Amino acid sequence: MKKLIIVRHAKSSWEHNVSDHERPLNKRGFNDADLVSKYLINLKLKYDKLISSDAMRAKTTANIFIENLKITKSICFLDHNLYDFSGEKLIQVVRECPDSVNNLIIFGHNHAITSFVNLYGDVYVDNIPTCGVTILELNIEQWDNLKPGKTFRTIFPKHLK
Repeated sequence: MKKLIIVRHAKSSWEHNVSDHERPLNKRGFNDADLVSKYLINLKLKYDKLISSDAMRAKTTANIFIENLKITKSICFLDHNLYDFSGEKLIQVVRECPDSVNNLIIFGHNHAITSFVNLYGDVYVDNIPTCGVTILELNIEQWDNLKPGKTFRTIFPKHLK
């Protein structure tokens, strides 16, 4: 059994004259990432590997989770392939995860996140909001055998406020 925690990056700012890849979080984004990551503490999840998109807004969201959840930095990685909006590269990143990893947390972007959750979970979600988290339980032993599983939980910032 594998557990996949999928996180859409927190709300970003459009106020800066930077490329899409370099857009930072806005104030709400920082607050939501702090709120959601602190909520996850109560679930007592284990994290074997963390992979984040290398886009600024995803990296920053991941760093807030790393700090609040006390995730060991040696298991945290950036992957440009997660700067993906269709979901194809997201699937590839998950399938390439070592089988020794049982609990994987990924930080990425929409529409890839919503598409992935609807493809591999058993609960339809119209849209994963910024800083939304979906936890999937997958009845597989090898990530390369990725197939639909169970949507264990969805956590959206608005439900925690």
